[in-house]
Amino acid sequence: MKFPFQNVALIGKHKAPDIAEPLLRLAAFLSSRGLNVVVDSLTAEHIEDNPYPVMALNEMASTMDLAIVIGGDGTMLNIARTLSPYRIPLVGVNQGRLGFLTDLTLDNMQDTISAMLEGKFVTEQRLLLTASVLRNDQEIFSGLAFNEVVVHRSSISSMVEFEVRIDGEYLYNQRADGLIISTPTGSTAYALSAGGPIIHPGLDVLELVPVCPHTLSNRPLVVKSTSVLELLMHRTGDIRVRYDSHTHYDLELHDKLVVTRYPEPACLLHPVGHSYYHTLREKLLWNQTL
Repeated sequence: MKFPFQNVALIGKHKAPDIAEPLLRLAAFLSSRGLNVVVDSLTAEHIEDNPYPVMALNEMASTMDLAIVIGGDGTMLNIARTLSPYRIPLVGVNQGRLGFLTDLTLDNMQDTISAMLEGKFVTEQRLLLTASVLRNDQEIFSGLAFNEVVVHRSSISSMVEFEVRIDGEYLYNQRADGLIISTPTGSTAYALSAGGPIIHPGLDVLELVPVCPHTLSNRPLVVKSTSVLELLMHRTGDIRVRYDSHTHYDLELHDKLVVTRYPEPACLLHPVGHSYYHTLREKLLWNQTL
């Protein structure tokens, strides 16, 4: 991470017309501080009379010191997958609903980012997953996931069946609607809805959460993040692998899915005093009395 920040990218929620006002307001503030501001090219398509330079995400690798994302968790997921390989730190401003990853608000973003520009922030590393589809021992598809990699039936059909191995050791054959392989970040997403535990993002682990398993003995399992997870498709029907609900690939009988930790983590910047437990209390409404 390069600090102090000089070149800052602003990225907004995709196709959200109401992003223009806060983004341009933040851009003007950053420019007044002497920073070089660029706007993501897809975001700029929905901003009239944008006076700032425009750059595609894949062009930011060697030029940007910081990326500020205005949107919801879905926007942050997409940007984290794209920019994490380039080690660009991310700040999230919430314009969505839950906001587990985007912890600044539109009301406090200017004051908070001003403090961050002075070095008043905490850095957090979040691990990502990479998953490759092998067919006849040849890789035919791969992708990154920030929350989870999910194998699931893609329509109303019979259960799917697959074999699970961890570091080459046979674990079990699973008959279910699917299986979620989640990072700690994703433990508050689909994995939580499927009955998985909430995992602190500072823990170096992954979790496997069955989706509607056929037997009650198939329970969520937490493993070390360095594990190599292999899923071999025994009975597919209509099944696919999905990466953070953004990218997917249809699987066939005998395909193998190999899931590992991605070498580069996502780097998130938070205000001083940021607390993951405070976020849980607020977003999951634990601070409300019955």
